[in-house]
Amino acid sequence: MKHKTKQLLIFIILIIILSGGIAGYYYFRIISPGFDIKEPVSIYIDEKKDYDKLLSDLETVAHIKNPALFQKLAASMHYENNMLTGRYVISPSMSCLSTVRMFRNGQQTPVKFTFNNIRLKTDLIERVGGQLMFGRERLSEKINDPEICESFGFDTATIVSMFITDTYEMYWNISVNKFLERMKKEYDRFWTPERLEKAKNIPLTPVQVAVLASIVEEETADKADYAMVAGLYINRLRKGMLLQADPTVKFAVGDFSLRRILYAHLDVDSPYNTYKYSGLPPGPIRIPSISGMDAVLNYTHHNYLYMTAKEDFSGRTNFAVTHAEHLQNARKYRNALNKNNIR
Repeated sequence: MKHKTKQLLIFIILIIILSGGIAGYYYFRIISPGFDIKEPVSIYIDEKKDYDKLLSDLETVAHIKNPALFQKLAASMHYENNMLTGRYVISPSMSCLSTVRMFRNGQQTPVKFTFNNIRLKTDLIERVGGQLMFGRERLSEKINDPEICESFGFDTATIVSMFITDTYEMYWNISVNKFLERMKKEYDRFWTPERLEKAKNIPLTPVQVAVLASIVEEETADKADYAMVAGLYINRLRKGMLLQADPTVKFAVGDFSLRRILYAHLDVDSPYNTYKYSGLPPGPIRIPSISGMDAVLNYTHHNYLYMTAKEDFSGRTNFAVTHAEHLQNARKYRNALNKNNIR
C-alpha cells in the first residue's frame, strides 16, 4: 500500500512538472521577442482596417517569427473585428502578446514631421498629405474650397499663409479637419501680440506680412539679406511705387527656373505681376518661413529703393538708392549673364 502511494505521488509530481514545463514553454513563446528586427519599424493601419494586409505587413516589414501565434492571440482578444487606425511602432523586444495588446488598445506612436522650403500649394499638399492618413486628395479638396478657407479667415490664394513652417508631432490618423484646426492654432500662436503690433506699425496685416516674406525669400538666397530686402519693398510700398519683383513674374508665368526675366515675361497679365499691378500680389508666392516673416516684421530701416542680384551669382544682393546706381548694378549683372551664356 505504501509502495502504491509512493508511485502515485511520484506520478502526480511528474504530471505537475510536465504540465508546468509545457505551460512555461508556451508562456515563454508568448512573452519572448516575437520579431526578427534590429530596430523599431512602423506598421500603418488605415481606414480600410484590412486584417490580411496587417498580417502581411507583420511578415514583410516586422519579420514576425510566429504568425500563427499572433493570429491565435488576436482571435482570443477578438481583435480582427476591433481594429483601430493609426501608426504603430514595433520594437525588437516586443512579444506577440504585447503587440496584439498595442493594436487592440490603439496605442499608436505620433508622427513627427517637418515642412519647410515649400513653394507652391501643390507642393504643400504633396508634402503634408503624403505623411498623414487623410492623404493628398482630401487635403487638396479642403484648401481649395472657398467656404472652408473663409471659415479659417483666408481665401484660396492666402490659405497657405496659415501653415507656419515648423516641426510638428501628431497622430498619423488625425482627420483633415482636425489637422487644419491644429494649423490654425499654430498660426494664432505664432501671431503674438508683439508680432501683431509690429505688423500694424508697418502697416501690414498678418497675411500681407506672409505675402511680402514670400517675395523676400524668393528674391535672395541669403538670409542675411532678408531684412534689407524687406525694408526696400516696404520703402517702395510707402512711396506708391510698383514693387517690380522678379519672383512674382516667375510665379505669374509658372516658371521659377528662369534666370533671366525678359520683356515678354513682364507682359504677362496676372495680378501677381508686380511690374503691371501695384501693391502686394493676392497671395504668397511660396510658403514663407518664420525667419522670413520675422525679417519683414523687423525690417532694416534704410533708403534703398532698387536692387539686383550680385554679378558673382553668390545669391547676395546689390542695393541702390537712385535709379542711376541701380542701372549700373543691373548692367554688371546683365554682363555676367551674357559672359556665362545664361539666356
